[in-house]
Amino acid sequence: MMLVLTMMAALWGIGWAMKTPKRLRWGMIAALWAAVILANLVLPEANPLRQATGGDARVWAVLGVLAALVAGYRRGLAALRSKAEPEPAKAGAFSDSELDRYARHIMLREVGGPGQRRLKDARVLVVGAGGLGSPALLYLAAAGVGVIGVIDDDQVDGSNLQRQIIHTDQRIGMDKVQSAAVAIKALNPFVSLRPYRRRLDEAIAADLLADYDLVLDGSDNFDTRYLVNKICAALGKPLISAAITQWEGQISLYDPARGAPCYECVFPVRPAAGMVPSCAEAGVISPLPGVIGAMMAVEAVKQITGAGQGLAGRLMIYDALYAETRVIKIKPRADCPICGAAGS
Repeated sequence: MMLVLTMMAALWGIGWAMKTPKRLRWGMIAALWAAVILANLVLPEANPLRQATGGDARVWAVLGVLAALVAGYRRGLAALRSKAEPEPAKAGAFSDSELDRYARHIMLREVGGPGQRRLKDARVLVVGAGGLGSPALLYLAAAGVGVIGVIDDDQVDGSNLQRQIIHTDQRIGMDKVQSAAVAIKALNPFVSLRPYRRRLDEAIAADLLADYDLVLDGSDNFDTRYLVNKICAALGKPLISAAITQWEGQISLYDPARGAPCYECVFPVRPAAGMVPSCAEAGVISPLPGVIGAMMAVEAVKQITGAGQGLAGRLMIYDALYAETRVIKIKPRADCPICGAAGS
C-alpha cells in the first residue's frame, strides 16, 4: 500500500516540478487509483502485485470515497466564499453591490452617479489616525473614496479609546495605521487603504503628498500642520485642516492655488510653548473629535464631487459647550512666506 501512496506522491511532485496543471495531476493520480482497484479485483489473491498494492480493493474504494467527499466539501466551501465576497467591479463601472451600497449618494442631486464615480477615482491622504482621523477615515471609506492613505507613527493606547473610534480594545498596542486598515476593510472592501507607519517629515512629505488629490490634516502638533500646509501649497493640493481642544474645534479648506488662503496666512505665528495644550494636557470631550472629523469628511466629499459651497476662505469654529457655530471670513496675505506669490 505504501508503494502506491509513494507513487501518487511522486506523480504529484513531478507534475508540480513540471508546472503541470492541478487538474491533470489529479487525473493521473485518479488513473493510478483506478488501476490499483482493477488489479485487486482481477488478480489472484496470492499475486505479488496485488499484495504490493494492499490486497483488497475495498480499502482503496473507501479511500477514494473519502477523497471525493473532501474534494466536494472544499469545492462547496469555495463556492460559498465566492458568493459571500463582494463582486469585483468592472473597469469604468460599478458592481451591483456597489450600486446598492452607494444608492443614497446616487439619489442625491448634488452627487449622483458622476459624483460617486469621482469619489471612487479619488485619492485622499489623511494625516493622523487619532481623534480627528478616526471619523474622517471611516466616513471617507463609507462614502466610497477609492484610495485612502493614512500616515501615523503611533500605537493604539487605552486612553485613545475615549474618542478615537476607529480603534478597539482588542487592538491596543497595534500600530494605529494597521488598526485603521482592519476597521476600513471590515467597513468597505471596495476601497483601498494605504497605511504609512511613520512620522511625516521633510524627507518624504513632498513625494507622499504628490500622489494624492486632497489632504486632510488631523495631526496634533504645529510642526506637522505647518509642514503639511507648506507642501500642499507648493504642490497646489487642497488641504482640509482641523484642530480641537477641550470643547472647541475649528476647520477650514486651505487652497492658495485657487485663491483661498493657506494655513499660514491665517496662523502666521506659532503659539508659544504651553499656550495651546494638547488633549493629553487639557482634556477633550469625547464626541468633539467625531463632530469635527465628520465635518472634515463632509468637506472632502464636497470638494471631490463639487457639491455645495466648501470652506475655502472661511474658518468654521464650533463650540460644543454652548452649542454655537461661528464662521469667519479669511483671506490670503500678500506677505505670506508660503503662498504670498500665489495670492499676489
